[in-house]
Amino acid sequence: MAGFKAFSQPQPANQTFNFTIADCVNYAYEHQNSVVNANLDVKSAEYRVKETIGIGLPQINGSATFTDYLKIPTTLIPGEFFGAPGTFIPVKFGVNYNSALALNASQILFSGSYLVGLKASKTYKELSARNYIRSKIDVNVNVTKAYYQVLVSNEQIRLLDANINQLKQQLDQTTAQNKQGFVEKIDVDRITVQYNNLVTTRENTLRLLALNYQLLKFQMGMPIEYNLILVDKLADVNLDNNVAAFTTDTAFYHNRIEFGLQETQRNLYALDVKNRISQYYPSLTANGNVSSSYQNNSFGQLYNSYFPSSYIGLTLNVPIFSGFQRLNQIKQAKITYLKSQNDLNELKNSLNLQANQASVTYINGLKTLNNQKESRTLAEEVLRVSKIKYQQGVGSSIEVTQAQTALEDADNQYIQGLYDALVSKVDLDRAYGRIK
Repeated sequence: MAGFKAFSQPQPANQTFNFTIADCVNYAYEHQNSVVNANLDVKSAEYRVKETIGIGLPQINGSATFTDYLKIPTTLIPGEFFGAPGTFIPVKFGVNYNSALALNASQILFSGSYLVGLKASKTYKELSARNYIRSKIDVNVNVTKAYYQVLVSNEQIRLLDANINQLKQQLDQTTAQNKQGFVEKIDVDRITVQYNNLVTTRENTLRLLALNYQLLKFQMGMPIEYNLILVDKLADVNLDNNVAAFTTDTAFYHNRIEFGLQETQRNLYALDVKNRISQYYPSLTANGNVSSSYQNNSFGQLYNSYFPSSYIGLTLNVPIFSGFQRLNQIKQAKITYLKSQNDLNELKNSLNLQANQASVTYINGLKTLNNQKESRTLAEEVLRVSKIKYQQGVGSSIEVTQAQTALEDADNQYIQGLYDALVSKVDLDRAYGRIK
């Protein structure tokens, strides 16, 4: 469409991007459909403000008419005018061809509704701007969580690879010992089952990782076929235990875009009340007209002569009585405003509750993650001791298998705890309005 710039230029396929979390978020701001549309809404609101301003500017219209009287209208005139009392004489008034050119102008001098409407249009623009910010925040949260999901999946594969490597070494050693007659075949079978299960789990995780990459690109508004390489690592993510830095701000809800949106909506309802009241006020409009009339029985000579006319004037419109319609409209508008104020108070309480829940969830998530780290370390140590005992002949293969299973369970719980902690951190930032 003419006059509009494309938000993103088409890029060749198989593009490769090395992105941090911030890069992914910024890319989403420019390409994610919801953000792009919200930005278009802001531009539309700007034009709406200009449209409303235009109502108060001079309104000028031109008109041109042409009439061909195929039959000139006839009027009956009392016969007294022609010496024939008691009769009516048919008389034709006018000529065959008529034309007129006119220029009309009007200007609002005072209108309460216009003044309130001008304020309302600017408030509407503010509402669309806040909606744009909310769209960016939503995209920021979704992209960040998807980014963390990919990082966690990569960490899960790293742990699986470590377990598979050490289990492969154990399987090779046990197989060799079985051939020498030192261990039973059942010991080899137990390890083989675990090894095969881990390999299958790794293959499944790789497929999920590919899907997580696609989900991240979808949240960014990036074509699925593009190549995306993540620059940030899990070590770069700061999981801070100091939640007190968040909770000391008791007025944090003012930073929440949801609160700002509700406030703006309430302001629109307040302006609607003013607009209803302003309809009691008179309005004053200046108007003027310049026109030329052309008449002739010959079409060729129609515009040889003309009869000009012009006028200027004022129009005062004074509302007097509307069957109490305006009064009841004002009462309805006031009720709507009061309801919006109640909604704003409820939203404040809801945001406080949400923030408290996010704080508890984050603290619990960090403690759970730390516990899972310690459990995983202990599981590794138990497996190491079990292997030594088994090699020295004072332990059983079942003990080693159980220790290996415990380590795999600890890894899975650690991965889940890691993802939960990362997601709860994003939710905490959002709950306290730290994501802009």
